Amino acid sequence: MLTGGGARAAYQVGVLKGVASLVPRAHPLPFRILAGTSAGALNAAAMAGYASNFHLAVKKVEQVWANFSTDQVYRCSTGEVFGHLISRVGRMFQSESSHQHAASLFDNQPLRELIERVVDFKKVDRQISRGYLRALAVTASCYNNGHSISFFEGHPNYHNWKRANREGVRTRLTKEHLMASAAIPLIFPAIELQHKYFGDGAIHQISPLSPAIHLGASKIMVIGVDQPHMEEHLQRQYTPSSATIAGHLLDTIFADTLNSDVERLQRINGTIRELNKAGVEHPDLRLVDTLIIKPQLDFNELAHRHYERMPKAVRRLLGLVGVNHDTPSSIVSYLLFEKEYCQELMDIGYADALKREDDIHRFLELGGRPIV
Repeated sequence: MLTGGGARAAYQVGVLKGVASLVPRAHPLPFRILAGTSAGALNAAAMAGYASNFHLAVKKVEQVWANFSTDQVYRCSTGEVFGHLISRVGRMFQSESSHQHAASLFDNQPLRELIERVVDFKKVDRQISRGYLRALAVTASCYNNGHSISFFEGHPNYHNWKRANREGVRTRLTKEHLMASAAIPLIFPAIELQHKYFGDGAIHQISPLSPAIHLGASKIMVIGVDQPHMEEHLQRQYTPSSATIAGHLLDTIFADTLNSDVERLQRINGTIRELNKAGVEHPDLRLVDTLIIKPQLDFNELAHRHYERMPKAVRRLLGLVGVNHDTPSSIVSYLLFEKEYCQELMDIGYADALKREDDIHRFLELGGRPIV
């Protein structure tokens, strides 16, 4: 399960590279189910097409991040950035009855073109039909009803599910589902799917582990990209800038629900174990083991060191909300799609995975049956 986080998702690739180094070459993907949100959904979909060879799958995704530049995700030249903003202002004076494109800070058409190059949905279909992959799930948030929708493609035995404010919908996945899942609110435009508008999957995702569990997972490896709370930052007394508030909102969207969902799962597991001790088997609940790998680093500080690599027009635009070279901001850590920053995140992820080598071996039962 790969969480969202914009450019921070490069960390996930490093972790996966570390996991791959523990698996024999030509070994298929040790995960039978791939579930992703936002940038994590892009990583999951890119790997899904190569599920028969884990090393190759990781290598393909790594090549993308190792050669990343911001203009592969959103238009970032001066003319493009401010031309897009001017067109937005112009649309404010259009009548509500006229058809308007979804508003956004940036135009991310280049991301659609990147997805077309790196994700082959026909290959994903073949990997599923050949049994190397049971399911691929991509989560997006519906602006029309506030529901978290997990679009999935997989084994014929899987069926739609529906719970309070969240549901799973079997479909033929396309690049538009990935665009919807990665549409960070206000920063990238909402995407229309089946006559409804969708945005980043993390917005309404109250139960991030739900898609994998509904698809039958008994073990879930979660690679997160949330930032650990820095107590010294929390204790500072100051009036927060617009950039600080926006960064805090992004951090909340991408992190808090996962932490609470893991806690809820642990409580449920504890209840099941107590029932088992009493000789009682619950008809609807089962034990689900988790392995969480996430960084212990200050994303803001790391991104700040690479701040000058961000395109000038983007820096000028973010400067309007208080982001500058003097103050680290969460916003930069999400939008800095430059290879030097991404490579450093991948290196950190790789090192973190190797530190957890024993845990990964036990969890994946390497040498035995793969995780299911």
